[in-house]
Amino acid sequence: MFQDFLRRLTAPAPKSLNEIDSRLALGALLVRIARTDGDYAQSEIKQIDQALMARYSLSATDAAALRAECEELESQAPDTVRFTRAIKEAVSYENRLSVIEALWAVVMADGVREHEEDSMMRMTASLLGVSDQDSHSARIKVSGK
Repeated sequence: MFQDFLRRLTAPAPKSLNEIDSRLALGALLVRIARTDGDYAQSEIKQIDQALMARYSLSATDAAALRAECEELESQAPDTVRFTRAIKEAVSYENRLSVIEALWAVVMADGVREHEEDSMMRMTASLLGVSDQDSHSARIKVSGK
């Protein structure tokens, strides 16, 4: 299943994502940001589940099952560019801001902002076409500071 999804995602001219593929791409991106610093903390896992529950109106069980699929997908995915390209093409700018907020919430979930996470967030925001100012505002919004 994931190989077919990755093949479609990495095609020279990928088609817009359907709802299931959108969920997988976003979830895998959330997992990727959580794993960036080498410490996939329980608080980050919980935050990913909460983001998936809120965004897709899922139960806790369904969100955890989706996250598990996304963890597998993320481990097989070649790079972040393809996830972000697919999300950028499938999601309006306003909704991409909510993606950035969800990513910042995962980064902040363990209470520590590592250099690797900051670098990944700068790259991801840029690839999603979200300005540095809007990414900064999203970080302030989710962190409360």
